[in-house]
Amino acid sequence: MKHGKKYVDSQKLIDRSVQYDPAEALDIIKKTAKAKFDETIEISIRLGVDPRHADQQVRGAVVLPHGTGKVVRVLVFAKGDKARDAEAAGADFVGAEDMVAKIQGGWFDFDACVATPDMMGVVGRIGRVLGPKGLMPNPKSGTVTMDITRAISDIKAGKVEYRVDKTAIIHCPLGKASFDLAKLQENLSALMEAVVKAKPSAAKGTYLKSVVVSSTMGPGIKLNPLKFG
Repeated sequence: MKHGKKYVDSQKLIDRSVQYDPAEALDIIKKTAKAKFDETIEISIRLGVDPRHADQQVRGAVVLPHGTGKVVRVLVFAKGDKARDAEAAGADFVGAEDMVAKIQGGWFDFDACVATPDMMGVVGRIGRVLGPKGLMPNPKSGTVTMDITRAISDIKAGKVEYRVDKTAIIHCPLGKASFDLAKLQENLSALMEAVVKAKPSAAKGTYLKSVVVSSTMGPGIKLNPLKFG
C-alpha cells in the first residue's frame, strides 16, 4: 500500500520498536495529524480474552471528561411523559413505531440510541439493523433506562461505549487532534481505567496485550500497556 507524503513524514517521528509513555505518544500523535480537517484521535486495545466465550466479553461505557469533540445526535424511543422528558433533555429525535418505520426505510441520521425498557419490544424489530452498527440500546451501557434525562446528558457530554470485537480488540475515540495534551491524557486515563476495571474474572494471563493510538489519517503509535495497570 502506497502512503502519501504527509503519512510518510509522520512515520519518521515514530520509532516502531518503542512502546511510548502515554503523554509522549499523544504529543507525537498531535504532531502527525496533518490533515486539513480536525482529525479524531483513536485508540485500539488488544485484550487477552476469548470473545467467543460469554464470560470473557468486555463491554461498557464511560463518560470522557472532555468529550469526543463530536456533536452527537441522539434518538430516543419513548412515549408519553418519557418522550416529553427526552425532548426537554435535548434529544434530537423522539418517537416509537414511527421511528422504527423510518429506520426500516433506511434512515440513519443519528449517532446514539436510547430507549425506555417498555419500548424494547418495539426496538427489537430493528435489532438486526441497529446491532451491526453498534446502535442497539443496551442496559449494560446505560442506554436502556427510565432515567432518559441522564442518559441523554451523558451521551451529549461525551459518553463512549467500548466493546471487544471478535478479534479481541476494542476501538474507541479519545477526542480530536485540536484538544490540548492534558485533555487527551485525561480522556485516555478515564477510558483505560474503565477497561481495566471491566476485566472478566475468566480472563487468564496478560489482559492488556497492546495499546495503539492513531489519528484518522496518521500512523499508529504503540503505548506501554504496563502504564495502565
